[in-house]
Amino acid sequence: MAENTTHSTEAIKKYRVPREIPLLVTSDVVVYPYMAAPLLVEDESAIQAVDAAVKAGHKVVALFGEKPQEVGDAESVKKGSVAIRSERLYPVGTAVQVVRMMRLPGGPLQMLVQGIVRVCLEEVLQTEPHPLVRVEERETRVEQSNELEALSQNVINLFQRALSLAPNVPKEVTAALDSLSELDQKADFVASQLNLSFDQRMELLGELSLRRRLEIIHGILTREVEILEIRQKIQSEATGSMDKAQREYFLRQQLRAIKEELGEGEEGAELEELREQVEKAGMPEEAKREAERELSRMEKMPQSSAEYTVSRTYLDWLVNLPWNLSSDDHLDVDEAERILDEDHYGLEKPKERILEYLAVRRLKNDMRGPILCLAGPPGTGKTSLGRSIARAMGREFVRISLGGVRDESEIRGHRRTYVGALPGRIIQGLRRAETNNPVFMLDEIDKLGSDFRGDPSSALLEVLDPEQNNNFVDHYMDVPFDLSNVLFIATANSLHTIPSALLDRMEVLQLSGYTEAEKLRIAKQYLVPRQIKGHGLTDKRLEMEDKALLSVIRHYTREAGLRNLEREVGTLCRKVARKFARGRRRKLRVRDRDLHDYLGPQRYRYEIAEEESEVGVVTGLAWTPVGGEVLFVEGALMPGRGALKLTGQLGDVMRESAEAAMTYVRSRWQELDLPEKFNEKRDVHIHVPAGAVPKDGPSAGVTMGTVLTSVFTGRPVRKDVAMTGEITLRGKVLPIGGVRDKVMAAHRAGIKTVILPKDNRKDVEEIPDTVRKGVKLVFVNHIDQVIDTALYKRPKLPGARLDARQSSGRSGDQKEQLPVAATDSN
Repeated sequence: MAENTTHSTEAIKKYRVPREIPLLVTSDVVVYPYMAAPLLVEDESAIQAVDAAVKAGHKVVALFGEKPQEVGDAESVKKGSVAIRSERLYPVGTAVQVVRMMRLPGGPLQMLVQGIVRVCLEEVLQTEPHPLVRVEERETRVEQSNELEALSQNVINLFQRALSLAPNVPKEVTAALDSLSELDQKADFVASQLNLSFDQRMELLGELSLRRRLEIIHGILTREVEILEIRQKIQSEATGSMDKAQREYFLRQQLRAIKEELGEGEEGAELEELREQVEKAGMPEEAKREAERELSRMEKMPQSSAEYTVSRTYLDWLVNLPWNLSSDDHLDVDEAERILDEDHYGLEKPKERILEYLAVRRLKNDMRGPILCLAGPPGTGKTSLGRSIARAMGREFVRISLGGVRDESEIRGHRRTYVGALPGRIIQGLRRAETNNPVFMLDEIDKLGSDFRGDPSSALLEVLDPEQNNNFVDHYMDVPFDLSNVLFIATANSLHTIPSALLDRMEVLQLSGYTEAEKLRIAKQYLVPRQIKGHGLTDKRLEMEDKALLSVIRHYTREAGLRNLEREVGTLCRKVARKFARGRRRKLRVRDRDLHDYLGPQRYRYEIAEEESEVGVVTGLAWTPVGGEVLFVEGALMPGRGALKLTGQLGDVMRESAEAAMTYVRSRWQELDLPEKFNEKRDVHIHVPAGAVPKDGPSAGVTMGTVLTSVFTGRPVRKDVAMTGEITLRGKVLPIGGVRDKVMAAHRAGIKTVILPKDNRKDVEEIPDTVRKGVKLVFVNHIDQVIDTALYKRPKLPGARLDARQSSGRSGDQKEQLPVAATDSN
């Protein structure tokens, strides 16, 4: 509600507003004549305008509303700093008098103003140091008639009706309305009390016709009274509904008592049925005691209460859990091996580990299930291998996806005090399996997150610990459950994001990417038949030659797994199905030359090694969660002050490797036949392409060192050599990880020689024989050996090397000869 007037009406009427007065622009406050309202002024030019009005003695300022800024109108009205645009202001404002003012801490000015009269803006006289305008008073047009009297009476009656319906309205509002004598004052007072938008208030302020103003107010009040009456009706109906529910409760209680007297109560039968289920569930003693305690509570509760439903749901979970229900294991090792080989090609280590477990289980029946973690790139068959393991062992298979799980309650469940509480995913999975020894797959365990709701990975510590999970307690169940018979299999793309405590509880089995020969075998044996059947085709309609499949693997996919390969085969099957749908009858044989028509142009080049040996271009090897990758690290010299610039979304560890390599090259300037201050007038820029992909890790150290050596000495890098390894300041090459994936990536790229750290010689056994035969592996323990292997002995072109003899005695303004990139045709 707006404030009451502070001066008498007669005093305000006698007041004469000066023609030239300071200007205040507002976008949220509207002051009607004879009304008082508070204002908070923060703009410095507006404060100066108020001070000017006070110093002039009349204490009057013009308050005009600012129109909303239109789309595309970049220039808004600024108070005092630039020329004020009159078209951005409403045509009618209010001349107000400053009644009280006070400067608040921090600068703003708080004041109470009294509306005097409506004014019209004629001209902006000045904008600095504060806005000054010329205005003209505007009086309300009153056309005395019976219709106007009736309209005003209706407005007053509607306003009083609204006041009676609205909650918490002070009585002073009615008294203030009655104290006003003139109709235009009453209209403005009613408008000031309504909940209107700024535009609506400005419309009423600018309306000089009293009749039109009352018509607008009458329409607004009519709608407001209707809303208030509907609100009151809803309130009374809600109260009546509550009374009805109470009556129904008491009637139901009486009905229940009557049924008990007649022996017809259904609740007793339900409780007896629950008791029988508790006895047959085979629960441990602690769980049985908890179930009986819950049954005793239910006997004392009305069946219609919410607590009864909560207890009933809890008992359902207790009696339906497989406390002592187990599936019989198939302990025939040969049969299990046949099933595993039938479902998956390769993956020897995981298969061997499962067969070992079955063999030991055959000799020792009470052995606890292992906790396995299948780690490898996407599409290598981790999830499907879990299904095969369950089929081979004759167990139920349960899979839960942990990707993106951030709530600890997803694992341990919610406590029963919460509305809608449920057990965690472990207990839910066991209930679905209906056995206490299923193969339980925890998919994407490396994608777990944590936030304010807890850390799910910490909750898994108890689940995946064979020494603790025989007494796993879910928050909802609140009784221990034995998980020691469950065979847990987790899958992950990367082990780096798994907390060390959780990783320590699992036995990690690495599933590396497939070789080209393995992909071809899997495609022929599994992928192509599955896609042919899935697209309504048969072997009599479609046949794919081995050469065509090999071309799809080489030129249309580049991955460690098989997902993209299966997608491309599916695309090809869809194209073929379309031909048969249009009437083709003869068998279609897909050859290598036909792939362009089905799959489009080739997407990848089979051998992506550099076509020429160049200075400053070195082939590095990197490991990613999706397999190995080949990186071409480029370096270039330019005039400068010895700075090292690194680009390509490199992480901190990779940047430090480049700095360590730079330090080594500078410390070996004599052995490399370089001038002593060879880098003082040159900047080095090292770039790793695919700049939008973040890269990090220490294994690019030798690559960085080779790039720097090449650009400073001008010696070209052999195009068919790739390398990986961490470098120290002394030039030693330290071991790295992911050797198998990196060597396979080099083989796919057509690299002939791969330089590896000497300490990684033991990892060669993991590399398939077909890859080892096609790539020469060179093991080194120092960067000098890398340089001797990867670089040509001397620059191909004259002047491409920094001349040590020209490094001294040179004048300051003499420019040094930059190395020239050389190519090698040998």
